[in-house]
Amino acid sequence: MDWPDRGVYFFLEPGEARGLTDQMRVTRVGTHAVSEGSSTSLWDRLKQHYGTGSGSSNHPHGGNHRGSVYRKRVGEAIIEKHALHDDYPDWDKRWSSIDRDRSEVRDEEYILERRVSTYIREQPFLWVDVADEPSADSDRASIEQNAIALLSNFEGQTIDPRDDGWLGKYSQSQEIRESGLWNVNHVEEEYDPDFLDLLENAVGDTTPP
Repeated sequence: MDWPDRGVYFFLEPGEARGLTDQMRVTRVGTHAVSEGSSTSLWDRLKQHYGTGSGSSNHPHGGNHRGSVYRKRVGEAIIEKHALHDDYPDWDKRWSSIDRDRSEVRDEEYILERRVSTYIREQPFLWVDVADEPSADSDRASIEQNAIALLSNFEGQTIDPRDDGWLGKYSQSQEIRESGLWNVNHVEEEYDPDFLDLLENAVGDTTPP
């Protein structure tokens, strides 16, 4: 498929609706390659979230949550919801702080990685093609940051109330629980309405692959 090299993505969650409508609510906003010199593509980033395919010889439909903070946060919430702390003692740790064999840890965490993959793959997503150069001041970064700020309920008036069963309510992160998004950064910020012009232009320029 002819995916754009760069863009911003929006994950939507079945069962989570906007107000009294049947429109699915955005539950995560993200982008990639906002550091100068970064070459990560949009599809590369989405693959990190979605995990491994059926052809993976060791851990099919698993993934690497240490390469995707989205996967990490979803896994944390599953652990909290089902009291699985003893089963996954190293989930929140970086490889550098784990003194066990990595293959052993991967095998131990595989079942949870599969559950995370299943959860994320059930969520449809939208994207917009924004082909500017990697930079913290890029249009992509602006759209991501301001969209998160606009959609967040963190410490503000509740809009589009989150369902009591939403997995994010079991997150260790107050920002996730209260914002209603699988995002931590920018949830407490005010959005700049000018970003809507950037988003509108990006939507108009986006051609599906």
